[in-house]
Amino acid sequence: MKARQLRNHLTGYVFISPFIIGFLAFTFIPICASLVLSFTNYNLFSPPRWVGLDNFHNLFFRDTKYWKSVWVTLTYVLFAVPLRLIFALLIAMLLNVPFRGIFVYRTLIYLPSIIGGSVAVAIMWRNLFGDQGIINLGLIFLGFDPVRWFGNPAAALWMLILLAVWQFGSSMLIFLAGLKNIPVTYYEAASVDGAGPLRRFFRITLPLLSPVILFNLIMQTIAAFITFIPAYIITKGEGGPLDGTLLYPLYLFRKGFVFYHMGEASAMAWILLVVVALLTALLFATSKFWVYYESKGGA
Repeated sequence: MKARQLRNHLTGYVFISPFIIGFLAFTFIPICASLVLSFTNYNLFSPPRWVGLDNFHNLFFRDTKYWKSVWVTLTYVLFAVPLRLIFALLIAMLLNVPFRGIFVYRTLIYLPSIIGGSVAVAIMWRNLFGDQGIINLGLIFLGFDPVRWFGNPAAALWMLILLAVWQFGSSMLIFLAGLKNIPVTYYEAASVDGAGPLRRFFRITLPLLSPVILFNLIMQTIAAFITFIPAYIITKGEGGPLDGTLLYPLYLFRKGFVFYHMGEASAMAWILLVVVALLTALLFATSKFWVYYESKGGA
């Protein structure tokens, strides 16, 4: 009996060993190494030299671009995450209405989420918002002045925000699953009582969907803080114009692999990790005030 249990356990460990090896080699060990490097002066060409908290001191008190990247990232997160969630919820509610061919529409609308983070899409987005791109041609056709998306820092950042909103597919799919778990009888009873669409939305849909909203909010906030590919491809790795799109991960990359300040780059990575962890904990801590759990009568 013990030999059979040992064989079963060994079989299980063999099957999960690729994940364990990959996690140790490509996640856990690099994370520990970056923590050590954050306290060193390391430029990839010479052995690390211990400097203590100097890297953090330089970032906080001497590097003005660091705070610029923090401000740009916070602006991006504060606008991109709510707009993406609102748009995803709106589309999910439209796709929750039963009609012929609904599965085809759901598949087509989910496609941007599959290819939205690729290099090809970022290049396409850069061409769309070019001076002679289709976006400016459309504005001219409607009688508006064209926008220099790559010459105005605020406009360039909004270009990235619009790309983030366009990648709403994963959030929409989760919202759609949450909407399908709300019993139809709730809406029928509210309609009998004379509740209109807005009242049903705010009294039934939002409260019962609040756990799903919390999950999407946490996941999309984390994803927004680590956004790198669009900013790198669209701005050709520069974060311009005038550092208007210098997102935190992009500046981290430039610190480590352009300026070869690997110690400061590691310090930036750990600051980001701590900030994201604290924000996630804050969202969980405040969720009890607005999330409608099943124990309170929700579905």
